[in-house]
Amino acid sequence: MNIKEIQQLIKFVAKSGVSEVKIESKDLKLSVKTGASGNVVSHTEPVLVNTQPLVQSIPKETYLEPEIQVSDATEEDHLITIKSPIIGTFYRKPSPDKPNFIEIGDSIKEGSVLCVVEAMKLFNEIESEYSGKIVKILVDDASPVEFDQPLFVVDPS
Repeated sequence: MNIKEIQQLIKFVAKSGVSEVKIESKDLKLSVKTGASGNVVSHTEPVLVNTQPLVQSIPKETYLEPEIQVSDATEEDHLITIKSPIIGTFYRKPSPDKPNFIEIGDSIKEGSVLCVVEAMKLFNEIESEYSGKIVKILVDDASPVEFDQPLFVVDPS
């Protein structure tokens, strides 16, 4: 129950003429008593129950180690990095039985769908803002991604 529901219950008990109501669930105990004068007295005893961890642990082998490459900076100055616009889970294909949206070496156009990022059970298609050729795919399929995390490297030439 949220605070508004509790307040509505207190008002209902006061208007109905009932002198006492007790509600118990696995995560909340609530007792509402009305005095003879009609004044409402409430007492809540919240019980905190943690049914799911706030942060799910990810096995160490799923972490991506950052790639360290030594190369001329001038070689990669013209490359464009496409980043995730949202937090979620990265998918390279629209469904498990379909082929990947793109592969390394594929040519893309502005508006081409590159991947899908699932956020809160919504699958968001990520479209390219650039035309060019896919040089690198920086994230593994079904991996969690953060806002502004690099996903693809594109050669616009």
